[in-house]
Amino acid sequence: MRVALITESFLPTISGVTTSVCRVLEHLARTGHDAMVIAPAGAPDEYAGFPVHGMPAARYRQFPVGMPSPQVHRLLADFAPDVLHAASPFLLGAQGIAAANRQDVPSVAIFQTDVAGYARRNRLGPAAQSAWRFVKWVHEGADLTLAPSSASMSDLRRIGLRRLAHWNRGVDLVGYHPNRRSDPEVAALRRRLAPNGEVVVGYVGRLAPEKQVERFRALRGMPGIRLALVGDGPSRPALERELAGMPVTWLGRLDGADLARAYASFDLFLHAGTEETFGQTLQEAHAAGLPVVAPRAGGPIDLVSHGENGFLFHPDDERDLRRFVALLVLDPALRRRMGEAGRRSVLGRSWENVCGTLLEHYEHVIDERAAVRAMVAVPLSMQR
Repeated sequence: MRVALITESFLPTISGVTTSVCRVLEHLARTGHDAMVIAPAGAPDEYAGFPVHGMPAARYRQFPVGMPSPQVHRLLADFAPDVLHAASPFLLGAQGIAAANRQDVPSVAIFQTDVAGYARRNRLGPAAQSAWRFVKWVHEGADLTLAPSSASMSDLRRIGLRRLAHWNRGVDLVGYHPNRRSDPEVAALRRRLAPNGEVVVGYVGRLAPEKQVERFRALRGMPGIRLALVGDGPSRPALERELAGMPVTWLGRLDGADLARAYASFDLFLHAGTEETFGQTLQEAHAAGLPVVAPRAGGPIDLVSHGENGFLFHPDDERDLRRFVALLVLDPALRRRMGEAGRRSVLGRSWENVCGTLLEHYEHVIDERAAVRAMVAVPLSMQR
């Protein structure tokens, strides 16, 4: 199979979109398929042995935003893919879907942006309706849209999209593992984070407004805890002011083995943002054997079984957030039991399994498009 991937985010930018695209490319390479990538400028020239073509980009909040370019149509025509994969399509992805349709190439679009949540937080009012109309216009051009959670499926159905399917994200079950807690390097990191044996409340993700890390202020004054924040982004200066005086260790952006060691050094994982369409870091925390506290909103609703592998707090109540964290801080046995349940909950979500399902979606849209071509090729008299 020949797969063209067009993505709004790619290396060196670290995001959920980037991670998913990288894992898909690695799977395609392992399973003998061919691929090429179209991404915003600044990306490496190749990944997993496949060429990466950079398009002109503008910067917005430290992110490169790919701009439409005549090169997209030419690149697709030269590569002649069997299917187009549009990762979180916006301007660049919308152009890719349109170009694929002109070339009679089926496309699969991956929905990954909480437009409604972004609009609420930024008080966009009527502009939110325009944003949803744009989302509908982009995704109606695709043969199939894959949504990561029941909440996002509901949002997309509400705006009138019908060609939908659910597609989970995978997680590295080997890199993120409870056994890592016994590694000497993890023990050294824990001594740094919690020199007096405190409970480490961890977070991994961008330090950006939509992540709402400032809500960790609800834990101010809670005895026996230390906060460990992994990530960087435009909100860090404001967060340093908001969380001043709290026992915080700023670990910066980590990846690979360093990130795995960070998860292994935590005792519980806290995510405060209400705008996640999925919640990849919650899955990683579960894989590492951690209980998770997250809002009852968006993607976390599908990932956290309340009272089993973590707690879901009321999205608008920081006292509720504090209450559930306190329950876990005070009860090591509860943390251990919920952490084990979290690990069990993700055992079927290896990237191998999840990418295998994605290829089935590719094959489905390819077969459907071929059936339409065959029908069109049959003379009208014979169709009767």
